[in-house]
Amino acid sequence: MIIDCHGHYTTAPSALGGYREAQKAALALNPEHVGTKGAVDISDDQIRESLEGAQLRLQRERGIDLTIFSPRASWMGHHVGNANTSRFWTQHNNDLIKRVCDLYPANFAPVCSLPQSPGTDLSTSVAELRRCVEDMGFIGCNLNPDPSGGWWTGRPLSDEIWFPLYEAMVDLDVPAMVHVSAVCNDNFQATGSHYLGADTTAFVQAMTSGLFDRFPTMRWIIPHGGGAVPYHWGRFKGMAEDSQAMSRDPEREPVDRPFSTMDRLLENIYFDTCVYHQPGIDLLTSVIPTRNILFASEMVGAVRGIDPDSGHHYDDTKRYIEAADLTAEQRKAILEDNARLVFPRLGSYIDRKSTR
Repeated sequence: MIIDCHGHYTTAPSALGGYREAQKAALALNPEHVGTKGAVDISDDQIRESLEGAQLRLQRERGIDLTIFSPRASWMGHHVGNANTSRFWTQHNNDLIKRVCDLYPANFAPVCSLPQSPGTDLSTSVAELRRCVEDMGFIGCNLNPDPSGGWWTGRPLSDEIWFPLYEAMVDLDVPAMVHVSAVCNDNFQATGSHYLGADTTAFVQAMTSGLFDRFPTMRWIIPHGGGAVPYHWGRFKGMAEDSQAMSRDPEREPVDRPFSTMDRLLENIYFDTCVYHQPGIDLLTSVIPTRNILFASEMVGAVRGIDPDSGHHYDDTKRYIEAADLTAEQRKAILEDNARLVFPRLGSYIDRKSTR
């Protein structure tokens, strides 16, 4: 089985966007607008139509069996409105993912977004995670490290404000893909510098904080190949080793918390293969251990064109894995086995759906 661990519902019917625009219109009149959850009128046939010519067609053409599917990342938009805005919007998006997976249980497995809102605690996110996992059978979540939309006004991922969510993830045994959303800071382009910078930032925040010593069984997937991390592996490895050496040197000023080593981080952090050229995948697979790499394409996503050098779509990442210098065992681990390990609920989800 070929499992794509990173897919978003980027082709959702227009009624979903209409709901969001109505939210924004109400907020323009009153930034503290609460409103109600209301309804989004989308039929099963509209869902089918939105997928048949896009994700499902590409799955068939590219030989992908199952996509781990979540709401559109750029539409999470946690910076928009207030906590009620995010709660209602997130619930509708997650409800829609549930309907997609019920209609196509052999093609999609559900991952939820969370109703994060700048300046608020994570109690509503914990509640939504539990609703999705316990009541609707979701297998993971997307976690936005910067709900402010590119301004980075919140606390780092190592701060205690995040701990109730981490505790729920550990309790439910579900991983998080650490994935930012839209950006409203003109210094950053959304799917380029904002996404890849956030991927790198999340890794460094974990490295410099010893976070996984506190949560040794928590699992993160850092998307888009890990941002700059694999390319600068030597820099991060050297920084961690220097920090460890300083902490043991009695002649140095004491170090409050030495950086986590790369080996320690690789017990908890995984990288996907949303890297859109062969040399990038070759670097990823040569630097990062096979057990820490999960196949992903993010189609239909940020890069939808055809590479004139290869004649194939940039996001047809399965081709890169097939062409990489890997053994058959390593290739199977990346394409299937690692996803089952990182998403422990996936196996039972597949078993349940296969009996339908």
